[in-house]
Amino acid sequence: MNRHAEEFARRRAAMVREQIEARGVRDARVLQAMRELPRERFVRPGWEAEAYDDNPLPIAAGQTISQPYIVAFMSEALQLRGSERVLEIGTGSGYAAAVLARLAKEVHTVERHAVLADGAAAVLTALGADNVQVHTADGTLGWPAAAPYDAIVVTAAGPEVPAALLAQLAVGGRLVMPVGEREGAQWLLRLTRVNEHETRREELMGVRFVPLTGAQGWPG
Repeated sequence: MNRHAEEFARRRAAMVREQIEARGVRDARVLQAMRELPRERFVRPGWEAEAYDDNPLPIAAGQTISQPYIVAFMSEALQLRGSERVLEIGTGSGYAAAVLARLAKEVHTVERHAVLADGAAAVLTALGADNVQVHTADGTLGWPAAAPYDAIVVTAAGPEVPAALLAQLAVGGRLVMPVGEREGAQWLLRLTRVNEHETRREELMGVRFVPLTGAQGWPG
């Protein structure tokens, strides 16, 4: 391991200990995934030194890579055990998809910006995340071809949960998504599909995300 790799490994361990475990994330598989994944590979060139800072960072197409704690919290909220098919809406850099790839059997991730989808796919392939498929499409419509999903996570905030996503959630499945105002108050929700006609809704915490744009989100 060269000097730079050793430094990144040290900062990864500190990130998990100080930013994630210290705030209450306890899922051992989530913590291990984030100790191992090289977050510096997912940020824009020149931003590697900030990769483990406790805040979101800008990426291409006016989007962001979420702060590490939020990725960990949302991943834990999905309650994954390793056998699930997961849908992620908003691939962005691909970092969260890489975490999910270590927690689930199969991951489909949808990104409306081709430049982000292509970049994420390249990094995921280089890291050997061969159980992730990256799709370029309107994420508010989900990815019906691989439905139903045991878990769905949305990494941008919409005015409400898109009906298309709820329709693709399996009975017993969990959907985690920020909902609220485009530029104001937002809440991270977890919806659990109890049966074909009923969902249970939980408000997990206040958050701030970029807007979810598309046919069943905010106007682009």
